[in-house]
Amino acid sequence: MKINFVYMTAGTLEEAESIGNELVSSGLAACVNIIDNMKSIYFWEGKLQRDTEVVLIAKTIESNVPSLVQTVKSLHSYDCPCIISLPVSSGNTSLIDWIQDSVKKR
Repeated sequence: MKINFVYMTAGTLEEAESIGNELVSSGLAACVNIIDNMKSIYFWEGKLQRDTEVVLIAKTIESNVPSLVQTVKSLHSYDCPCIISLPVSSGNTSLIDWIQDSVKKR
């Protein structure tokens, strides 16, 4: 079973916590880390934007990623939320086993 980390951003801490709670309680993620006060600089609708955002990193299995993406999109306030899945190639096998055991296979 392949493990993925899913990197996301949200506009507020409250939104990030709501998304994280849903992902973990529904079994789509074993854990969601939330990092507040990230600075973002980007172009949106032809203008340079500078914002403070909140980072979420979900730990899950690869087969959960499509449902996780759909869930986040349904809860998110952004028109085009950042949701990027990154495969985990190696690491602490105890953590990898825990992630696999903690999520529901969909």
